[in-house]
Amino acid sequence: MDALIIITIIAFWFCFVLCMKHLWSFLQGKRSVLDHVANVTHVDPFEKRQKKKNRRASVFQQVTKYADDFSELGQRINFFSENHSVKEWLRKSGNPLQLTVERFQGLKIFLFIAGFIIGVLAVIIGLPFSQYMLVFAPILGYFIPIILVRKEAKKRQNLIRKDLPDFLDTVSTSVQAGVSLDHALREVIRYFDGPIREEFSRFNQEIDLGVPREKAYRELLNRNDNPEFQSLIKGLIQGLNLGIPIAKTFRIQADDMRQIREEQVKEQAAKASPKVTLVTTFLIAPVSILMIAGLMIMNMLMGDNSIFSNF
Repeated sequence: MDALIIITIIAFWFCFVLCMKHLWSFLQGKRSVLDHVANVTHVDPFEKRQKKKNRRASVFQQVTKYADDFSELGQRINFFSENHSVKEWLRKSGNPLQLTVERFQGLKIFLFIAGFIIGVLAVIIGLPFSQYMLVFAPILGYFIPIILVRKEAKKRQNLIRKDLPDFLDTVSTSVQAGVSLDHALREVIRYFDGPIREEFSRFNQEIDLGVPREKAYRELLNRNDNPEFQSLIKGLIQGLNLGIPIAKTFRIQADDMRQIREEQVKEQAAKASPKVTLVTTFLIAPVSILMIAGLMIMNMLMGDNSIFSNF
């Protein structure tokens, strides 16, 4: 009977691993087919992802519509989340879930209450550490929206920093070839993805609607606090006012950003060395010494020349 149980467990895990392998192969094949269809039919995958994000945002709004009832209370209880700070976080994160400041403030109170209810249920059921859940679950629910939005804002700014040098080089080459700046931006952003495309697409839309160019530049500054991006937009505003060639501005900015990125990599490498030394000194070295000492003690006690062999 025991042998049958063991064989059944082994067969189950074998079938499970086999199913996972075939599922992974199916997903990879599906992805390659979709990419091929997109290339043949000239479908922009960025637009498909945008539609998917919009659907996700609409579903999220339906789920969190009850958070609007707590918006006034959330604006009063604004620890670590004043209205102007929340507005800035949402703007710099791109607001993928299309939250308003009022709904955000209500959402943190809603999750606070939900965390408290979960803690009470844990106490009633008698789950382990339920008394700690009663305290920490509401606090966690309150801070989850704040942490996630700030993390998304930081991630978005880092993506802009990563793609900006290549973007500037491509636009500079197009402008030097005689293409106007607006046309170059419209064509170049088609080959980029992520926040940098979103920002300049919105910039082009504002220009099409008749917004003055300098005001559109100022809006780009307000939506992003990335130092390299800020330097670029300020350089474009200065070039617009002084008549400096745009292509030269883009080329200089791209070279400066690559140099800054190189210095940042060197700085991160220099900061990593002490951390590696600490890990080696306080973790790896003691464990190695304990392993060697343990082997020596085991050899002394149970080896051929152990101390008990003479008795």
